[in-house]
Order: sequence, then C-alpha cells, then structure tokens
Amino acid sequence: MKKLTREGIEELVPYPPGKPIEELERELGISGSIKLASNENPLGPSPLAVEAILQKVKTLNRYPDGSGYYLKSKLSEKYGLPQEQIIIGNGSNELIELAVRTFLCPGEEAVQAFPTFLVYEKMVRGAGGRMISVPLSGFKIDLKAISQAITPDTKIVFINNPNNPTGSILSRDEMRLFLRGIPRDVIVVLDEAYIEFVSDETAARGLELLGDHPLLFVLRTFSKLYGLAGLRIGYGFASKELIDYMNRVRQPFNANTLAQAAATAALEDTEFASRTLRLIREGLGYLYKSLEEMGLEYVPTNTNFFLIKVPGSGKEIYKRMLRQGVIVRSMDSYDLPEYIRINAGLKEENERFIGALKKVLVDLK
Repeated sequence: MKKLTREGIEELVPYPPGKPIEELERELGISGSIKLASNENPLGPSPLAVEAILQKVKTLNRYPDGSGYYLKSKLSEKYGLPQEQIIIGNGSNELIELAVRTFLCPGEEAVQAFPTFLVYEKMVRGAGGRMISVPLSGFKIDLKAISQAITPDTKIVFINNPNNPTGSILSRDEMRLFLRGIPRDVIVVLDEAYIEFVSDETAARGLELLGDHPLLFVLRTFSKLYGLAGLRIGYGFASKELIDYMNRVRQPFNANTLAQAAATAALEDTEFASRTLRLIREGLGYLYKSLEEMGLEYVPTNTNFFLIKVPGSGKEIYKRMLRQGVIVRSMDSYDLPEYIRINAGLKEENERFIGALKKVLVDLK
C-alpha cells in the first residue's frame, strides 16, 4: 500500500494556534478577557486602511489584482526599489513558504537559529528538506555559528531580525560581515516582521543590505505596526532574479482585494504608526518597571513583545492566567519552558496583566 503522506509529514507538529477569545470565555465561564499572546496591534487596524476597505467592498465580485500593481507602486515609491524587486503575499508566512517551494529541493538543508519563528522549520520539513538549528547565544542569534553550520547541502538560511521570541536584534555591521562571508549560492531569508519597532540606528535593515549578497530575500508584514493581521498581507524585497522565480510558483491571486487596498492606504497612515510606536514604548516601560518591582526577570526587547521568566512552569502560569481572563503565550514550543511571552497592550490591559500575574504568583505559593 502506498504511503499516504510525504516522508516526514507525520512527524510534524501543527502550529499551536490560540482559541477564539469567545470560546475560551465560554469554556472557562468568564468574560471581558484580554489577549496579549499574539503580538497584535492593541489599537486595532489603521483607520485609513479601514476606510479603504469600505470603499472596496462593492468590488468583491471581481478577482483581486494578481500583479498587486497599486500596492507594489506604493512600496516602490516608499523604499526606492523597482516593482520587479517586490513581491506581495498572503502574509509574510506565505512568502516564507513560497521561498521554500521555489528553491529548496527534497534532501537539501536549511539553517536557522533556535528558538525562532516556528514556521521556518515547518515549511522546510514539509517540503522534504532538513532543518539545522543553531542555538542562540544569550538570547541573540549567533551569526558566526550559523555561518559555520552552512554546508555544501545548505540551500536557505533563515534570519529573524528582530528575533521572535527573544526580541533581540543584529547590527548592520554583523549582518554585512555575515552576508559577505557565506557562499554566494545560499539564499538568505531575512524576516523583518517587527523591524518598524526598532529604534536602534545600528540595527541591520534588509533594504541597506541587498547589495551585500545576491540571494538576499527580505520579508516584511502589515500585521503588526499597521494592525492588519486578520487580512494576511505581507511583502518582500529581493533581486529581480529571485522575485521572477517566485512569481512563477506564486498563486495568481494570493493577496486578496481588501488586503491590498488596506495595505496601500496604511502606508500613508503615519499618524497611526506613530501612535502605535508611542503606545508600545510607554507600555514596555510600565511593564518592565512593574516586573522589576515584583522581582521577576525579563528579556529586554526591540519589538512589541518580550519574554518573562516565571517561577516553575510557563505553561502552568499560562493556564492560571487564562482563568484570570488574560491570554499570554507559554514558551514550551520554543524550548523555553520557564518563560511566557506577552506583547504590550493598551494601558488598562498592561495594568490588568500585572494585577493578574501578581494574583497567580501569590496563589502558586
């Protein structure tokens, strides 16, 4: 009898999504829950994006623009790149998968730091590839160790900057040295999903590095800063050659009409972006101070989320926080069982989180 799945599929673990808040509340018999588990924008979506969506609703009988012309035009204008070097997708997740499907052959290797975004390994193994994971060094990606892990079988290297779940960044000089030192036939996927939250001027930014490696593919998203996570819209930059190959594999209507319209408008919403960044900075400041007063360790971040070391098991804290109506992320899947991860929320959400955590820790004692 033929094997039902490709080799390795049975060993994959499904990505651990959270339940809808309404369902959690029903199960636990609570109401008024808050969610700080998915690094979402607490202000909601960009108002200009919402307005653009409403204007486009009546066109939903038509297929989306398969070329993404208007969105790519706006991105081209904003970042100074020709449209031929830009690709859009159903979230940056789809572009990760698209890179793997386009370039990785069964049996070839990819290299990543770990812990990092769990989707990289899922995509590689699902395509029949092998993932080589290199441990972080002090919660930061070790580029020297990643370079040493590259072999003749390595096709793709994944770099998440800032890294999820640690929030650490790589400097421009570090990345430039790394890119210039690795083989020219290795594709580097530089995932910058949280780059807009970085204020450090020395941080590596993919747009400045495209000339340092011929096969650099830079990913960004509208999910975080612009609050469009529910629409699934992301984009990437690379050489014309890489983009051309991925367009040959890409589904013809991979970015829907409302997502394209919203993203195009969101790029103009500088007031909303500034308000989001200000809220996150203020929220992180309050959360850091509160945790220090509680005697809890945390990992300082360059993003809108960060890790907190908790007594005992992060999974147990997660469960107890759920019963308080506060949804956080346990870090077992990232091999960080003593940690939880939260994103900064609205002022009242941050205060509620701290209050709930204090209660949970007292109950544990």
